Amino acid sequence: MGNEHLAALEKGDPELASLVREEEQRQRDKIRLIPSENYVSHAVLEACGTVLQNKYSEGYPGKRYYEGQQVIDRIEELAVSRCKTLFGVEHANVQPYSGSPANLAVYLAFCKPGDTIMGMGLPAGGHLTHGWNVSITGKYFRSVAYGVRKDTGRVDLDEVRTLAKKEQPKILWCGGTAIPRTIDFAGFHSIAKEVGAILVADIAHIAGLIAGGAHPSPVGFADVVSTTTHKTLRGPRGGILMCKAQHASAIDKAVFPGLQGGPHNQTTAGIAVALKEASTGAFKKYAHAIVANAKALAAELTLRGYDLVSGGTDNHLILVDLTGKEVPGKKAAKALDQAGLVLNYNSVPFDPRKPFDPSGIRLGTPAVTSRGMGPAEMKQIAIWIDRGVQAARTDDGAALDRIFAEVRELTGKFPAPGL
Repeated sequence: MGNEHLAALEKGDPELASLVREEEQRQRDKIRLIPSENYVSHAVLEACGTVLQNKYSEGYPGKRYYEGQQVIDRIEELAVSRCKTLFGVEHANVQPYSGSPANLAVYLAFCKPGDTIMGMGLPAGGHLTHGWNVSITGKYFRSVAYGVRKDTGRVDLDEVRTLAKKEQPKILWCGGTAIPRTIDFAGFHSIAKEVGAILVADIAHIAGLIAGGAHPSPVGFADVVSTTTHKTLRGPRGGILMCKAQHASAIDKAVFPGLQGGPHNQTTAGIAVALKEASTGAFKKYAHAIVANAKALAAELTLRGYDLVSGGTDNHLILVDLTGKEVPGKKAAKALDQAGLVLNYNSVPFDPRKPFDPSGIRLGTPAVTSRGMGPAEMKQIAIWIDRGVQAARTDDGAALDRIFAEVRELTGKFPAPGL
């Protein structure tokens, strides 16, 4: 982002402009490995900063509650059309403010308070909104959680089927926030059909991989597909709900007026741009490169004695149990941030430690792949992670600073998109 883009902000609010510049520098200098983060293009940034911010648009195209929607309707219709084409779905709603509100709309569309729902437990890699007890979804509904096998770190669909037949959920979720393996959508569909449940696929993490053909699609198996629009899809921070035509009315009514007021039109425009970018051959190569980089990074970490949950990865995400390294995940994550390697501490399946101070770290390759890094850089990143974890164990801050100096040399060779 050039200086001219912040000229008005620097004049009107230099304090905030300085903070934005500082964040921009952080994103430029450090290696961003949080799997839910990415870099958007200049085009997405520009779309999100337009005069569309000024317009209020409660309702849907052709059925608004305010006048002056001639242009906004076309923008939303463009985003919807591109979404339907890209993912091959019958209906799409691009108005959810983010992934969690999108998931809440699913409950509103199909459930009443107290109904039984079933999703992957948070410690096993699921999401808060799939019924975890600290979420409203775990307080308003009778939540049943499935997990992964202790010996493999993977979902056992036979166990899921047994649990579903016993509990008879109204909604069955598949997908999550820390799942390093391919999701068997066909297998979940079979279970949902057997127990009469609505199958919802949460593809927030893997939407870009699905769009690029690097992960199987849930379309045709799931009744509803929920996703964010950032992460691997490389768009702005928003949400999308996709579904079969028979559920379109219920989903739309749940989003508006059920949960939200006017959509964020500037975000809708950014989503439209990202969906167009995701339909290109270049994006397909990008999606496959994300997976190749994750596999390369996982292999290098394994060579250095790191215990990867499920033994590796099939997608963009790696979950590491640091118990054998004698460093808690939170301490390691903070140390690695000082070293210029940004990831997050994370619970691992059957973790004996508390969620705010867990045993693991979670990392991924969407952002480094956006910068054009490849397997050679993944090997170097693994070396730095190993050195950083060792420095965390011995509280060697000087070693972390030395790593960061080396990291800056590498990031200087790989300009970040949009900056």
